[in-house]
Amino acid sequence: MYDALLFDLDGTLIDTESLALASGMMAFAEAGFPVEHDFMHSLIGVDQPTAGQIIQARHPQLDLDRLTQLWNAGFRAEVDRGLALKPGAAEVLALAPHLPRALVTSSGRSEAHRKLGIAGLDQIFVEVVVLEDVANPKPAPDPYLLAAQKLGVSPARCLVFEDSETGAEAAHRAGCVVVQVPDMVPSTGRWAHHLAVDLMAGARAAGLI
Repeated sequence: MYDALLFDLDGTLIDTESLALASGMMAFAEAGFPVEHDFMHSLIGVDQPTAGQIIQARHPQLDLDRLTQLWNAGFRAEVDRGLALKPGAAEVLALAPHLPRALVTSSGRSEAHRKLGIAGLDQIFVEVVVLEDVANPKPAPDPYLLAAQKLGVSPARCLVFEDSETGAEAAHRAGCVVVQVPDMVPSTGRWAHHLAVDLMAGARAAGLI
C-alpha cells in the first residue's frame, strides 16, 4: 500500500510546540510587545523566516533580532531539559519496519538533528529534509517532493504524519496520503485524508495497521 513513511518533527513526533509557545510569549513580553495565544498559534508549523515576516507585519517597531535571540535562548533552555515524545510516536515509528522513513521538518539542519538526538530519534530516519534543503518551505510541496525523491519513491505511495495545517497542506499538495494529528491548534482536516486524535489512530485509519 505504501512505499515510505514521512514524518514531521515538531508537534508530530516530539512535544516541542508547547515549549515554543511558552518561551515565545515570554520573549515577546520581555521585548516589550506581549502577544496573545491566538497570534502564537498562527506561527505554528511556519519556518523561521516566514514567521519573522508575520511578526514584523504585526509589530513593525519590534526589534526582530532581539526577539529571536530571546526566543531561541528560552526555547533552547527548555529543550535542554529533555524532549517528550508525542503519544504513540514510539509505537508508530516501530510499525512496518520494512518501509524507509524520512523526516521532513521546517527546522534548520543543526536544530533538527539536535532535537532528534535529545529525543533519541537520531537513528530512525534514512533521510532528513530540513529548511535549508528547499527553496520553498511548507506549505509548498517542495519538502515532501524532495523526501520522496531522495527515497526513490512516488509521493503518491508515501504516508505522511503531520500536526499543523501548514504541514498537512504541503504533504497534500505533494500528492502524499496525509494523516493529520492536530497538536496545539484544532483542525478541520481540510488537507488531511485522515484526521486523527493520535498517531496510532491515524495509522489505523490509513491502513498501516
